[in-house]
Amino acid sequence: MASRRYREYDLILLGATGYTGKLCAEYITTSLPTHLKWAVSGRSHERLSAIVEELKSFNAERAQPNVEVATLSLDDLRSLANKTRLILNTVGPYHKYSGPVIQACSETGAHYLDVTGETPWVYEMIQKHHDTAKASGAIIIPEIGLESAPSDLLAWTLATLIRETLSSDTKEVIASIHQMDSQPSGGTLATITGILEHYSLAELRKSSAPWALSPVPGPKLSKPVPLSTRLLGVRKTQHLGVLTTSPTAGPNVAIVQRSWGLLGGSRSYGPNFQYHEYMRVKNSLAGFIIHAALCLGVLALIIPPVRWLMQFAAHNFYAPGQGASRDVTAKDAFEVRAVAEADQDVPKPRMAMAKFRHDGGIYYLTGLLLAEAAMVLLTNDDLTTKLGGGLLTPAMLGQPFIDRLRNAGVIVESRIMPE
Repeated sequence: MASRRYREYDLILLGATGYTGKLCAEYITTSLPTHLKWAVSGRSHERLSAIVEELKSFNAERAQPNVEVATLSLDDLRSLANKTRLILNTVGPYHKYSGPVIQACSETGAHYLDVTGETPWVYEMIQKHHDTAKASGAIIIPEIGLESAPSDLLAWTLATLIRETLSSDTKEVIASIHQMDSQPSGGTLATITGILEHYSLAELRKSSAPWALSPVPGPKLSKPVPLSTRLLGVRKTQHLGVLTTSPTAGPNVAIVQRSWGLLGGSRSYGPNFQYHEYMRVKNSLAGFIIHAALCLGVLALIIPPVRWLMQFAAHNFYAPGQGASRDVTAKDAFEVRAVAEADQDVPKPRMAMAKFRHDGGIYYLTGLLLAEAAMVLLTNDDLTTKLGGGLLTPAMLGQPFIDRLRNAGVIVESRIMPE
């Protein structure tokens, strides 16, 4: 295993010919330091060379990335990982293609970042590779894109603010997708249908159980979710408005819970910490309709003929690698808001609020998150030494990650609410 510091590349972008991969390559070309040593990798030299040629239009003065041809065989991936300090992986569906990538990085000590939202697969990778990655010093962080970096960073920000300002633990964080204009890409649609083919219902239940990703048992629910929310999917809060079931809540909640465990469990956010996530709607009726539609959609996908029909549609009408152009998504925006309650034994505990906002398409934001997280790992030796290795979470990159995102134009802000 080559020493990480003296490898040929700082980073390799695997899957650069896909929709998210292209956007990430564009961001690296336009926004990361010009002395960065990097390469794009995939199976087709011709397609990768075409991507490199396209990148010249974004920054003609910059040295373009090298091309590294590799299949998804474990031998090829081990060879690739030994050449680089870090791999950015955009090859999905991850449960279908990317297990060997994490294995190769875990064995060779190469750091790894991806943008999956596939909780069952993340659960599987933790069970298989966390200890190996920890031993080799490889920092493996799945779900550092739209799922689940914004949610995880907001929960960490609020818990840190409450502890530093109020000298208190955090009892509950409620987050809401306040705005999301973009539509899913073809790869996202293929993942939704494929994951039910890959995992049994028993495996899905096990990986989606409360605190399943946490390395230590989580606290019991001290503040019950309102009955109306459990039945109708609608919740009303003073600071976030009318909320309903969010399709991205599952992966985000699981990652926040893992962060709680990795950062010290009861010693970090607090022994009674709970995290809930929804999305904002105009009124209760709209919330119930969305909740009912999501529930019926999940039930329908369990039926094989319905799932096969969706798979056909995903691959033939909106195939992986396809998505809206940057011109179409230029006016889009993505915003998450969150409110936290301090764990204080008083009639009216203090509250805090936080916001994560990016103006532009969600897949451009995903590429940005990947690239900026990579720079945190590549430029912060003290942090990487402290983290050590293993399958970690976005929140563990902490303030250095938030600072880089702010410098890239992402709004991340928090404040203690007035009494």
